[in-house]
Amino acid sequence: MMKKILHLTFDMRIGGTEQVIKNLIDGADINKFDHSIFCIESPVGPFGQMLMDKGINIHAETRQQGFDLQLVKSIRKYIKHHKIDILHCHQYTPWVYGTIAAMFTKTKIIFTEHGRFYPDSSSWKRKLVNPVLNLFTDSVVAISEATKQALIEFENIPERSIQVIYNGIAELRVDTKKTEILKQSLGVDDKVIVLGTIARFDPIKNHKMMLNAFAEVLKSHNNAVLLIVGDGDERASIENLIRTLNITDQVILTGYNPNPQHYLAIMDVYLLSSFSEGTSMTLLEAMSLGKPCIVTDAGGNAEIIKHHINGIVSENDNMREFEIACNQLLSDREQVNKYGIESRKIFENKFSLGRMLSRYYLLYSR
Repeated sequence: MMKKILHLTFDMRIGGTEQVIKNLIDGADINKFDHSIFCIESPVGPFGQMLMDKGINIHAETRQQGFDLQLVKSIRKYIKHHKIDILHCHQYTPWVYGTIAAMFTKTKIIFTEHGRFYPDSSSWKRKLVNPVLNLFTDSVVAISEATKQALIEFENIPERSIQVIYNGIAELRVDTKKTEILKQSLGVDDKVIVLGTIARFDPIKNHKMMLNAFAEVLKSHNNAVLLIVGDGDERASIENLIRTLNITDQVILTGYNPNPQHYLAIMDVYLLSSFSEGTSMTLLEAMSLGKPCIVTDAGGNAEIIKHHINGIVSENDNMREFEIACNQLLSDREQVNKYGIESRKIFENKFSLGRMLSRYYLLYSR
């Protein structure tokens, strides 16, 4: 018997949460599962358009400020009209709306928490309400142990209710010839060591700490460049900092790229300087290409990067530690190769797309 699954989310722009939803739908057995999406905000975004082009039904509303009772009614109407078997709520706010909407229906509820804001916080109202919502929820999923602990501490959700399912992705495929052409176009030769990152220009990604650390790194390694793929509201501020640090010639800003795998292939070491992370998709992509990584000890980062096994974990927002980590790998090519090999192994064993899909579809089948 086919099960109808409705994903309730903010929207389907390009991001980690949206990528998980897209992967779950793309990896479905169409003879067993019928997926649809309900977005509580508009517009639906690029991932949403891709899925609609494949025939996936996506409904979008525009959530009003405050608690939007009409939105609850719309979700409930959709659930009942389409006879939804499973409502999969992605992130906290959709969980609140979805659970209230699905109360006293036959629809089963799954809540996946995809990450936390920095600094983390809660309120007495949420700590009071969440255990009640949890009573109507059939399964709570966290994408890392750190996220699970945050749900326990800040959201007052019982530990016994929560299971961890790590994000998984398909390994990246790159064309060696395209990679070489891209390197040449960027002016990167074999003597240059490339540090790099892929992230939207948002304060939570802490690009400024990375740039300040890199400016210090250049004093010891003037053959290094920093390749940054991404764009966002912080771009002007980041460009200004690069000029102030006088490192314009050593930093390459590519702007946003929807398929950045060839940029990632150029990088010798992948950097992630975020204040907060759940399970970073780009970090997994870097590991799938066998890249050693330097990350801050934020969220699930230290569960993905094992310190001195496949990379280095530095204290969150500690520029000096981040600089030391970069200098360490820039000085030791053998260690870079060793960490890269381990990254690939850990990715295959723990973070493959197949592993994530099997865990979620087992949950759906139950």
